[in-house]
Amino acid sequence: MKSILTALILFLGIGIAMQSCTLGKGSSKDDNYELVWSDEFDYTGYPDSTKWRYAIGDGCPDLCGWGNNELQYYTRRSLKNARVADGLLTIEVHSEMLEEKHYSSAKIITKDLHHWQYGRFEIRAKLPESKGVWSALWMLPADTTYGKWPHSGEIDIMENVGHEPDSIVATVHTAAHNFSLGTQVHDKIEVSDNSDAFHLYTLDWDENKMVFSVDDEEYFVYENDHKDYTQWPFNQPMYLIMNLAYGGNWGGQKGINPEKLPQKMEIDYVRVYQKKEI
Repeated sequence: MKSILTALILFLGIGIAMQSCTLGKGSSKDDNYELVWSDEFDYTGYPDSTKWRYAIGDGCPDLCGWGNNELQYYTRRSLKNARVADGLLTIEVHSEMLEEKHYSSAKIITKDLHHWQYGRFEIRAKLPESKGVWSALWMLPADTTYGKWPHSGEIDIMENVGHEPDSIVATVHTAAHNFSLGTQVHDKIEVSDNSDAFHLYTLDWDENKMVFSVDDEEYFVYENDHKDYTQWPFNQPMYLIMNLAYGGNWGGQKGINPEKLPQKMEIDYVRVYQKKEI
């Protein structure tokens, strides 16, 4: 009897281990979620054109109605500014003259290729350091459902500026809450080694709220008040954006340090999970 029981326990243990291996990166938080899209950057060259497009010039897609007075020119298909190698995507800002701008960088987006309404968005990244840099992982709406920015919303999963190197900020912009009015809703968390180590920046978004985390530590929650779009325009698909800016209203608030260029943001992976359909 004892030998049968031991064999059963061993069998169950192997089964659980195999299930765990099978789920791997295909399950997030719990078994109700499944991986629906990702880029593991397990190739070499330009960012995958089936997953990413370039925002060129000032980097502002059609939905923008604003500008941040940044100093860089966003390039297209420049390995200097955006490249994949050794399992990482590198977005790098350089000192060079392009189109009357003194610096070059890259902004890649999933607009017109992939967009999502609700889910868990995970981006594992290591950030640059130096006064003037402005790292951003964020989202904009696929359509101008409620009008141009900020009416259709913006979700900033992670922002970091070089003059506040340990501060990781998450922000939500809407018609009622946005930086042009000084009413944006945000919070921050201190991460002392974000330029030395990779950290996991996460957004959990459903019809009721958004939860922002670093390494699974929640630090900002924005809830749906179920009133109108001015507070919650986030009932529509949105696309991902990753960029490294230089200078500007926030990044250059305390000056820049060109002698420290180039500077780079490295991305280990981007993963999108959604609830399984029942």
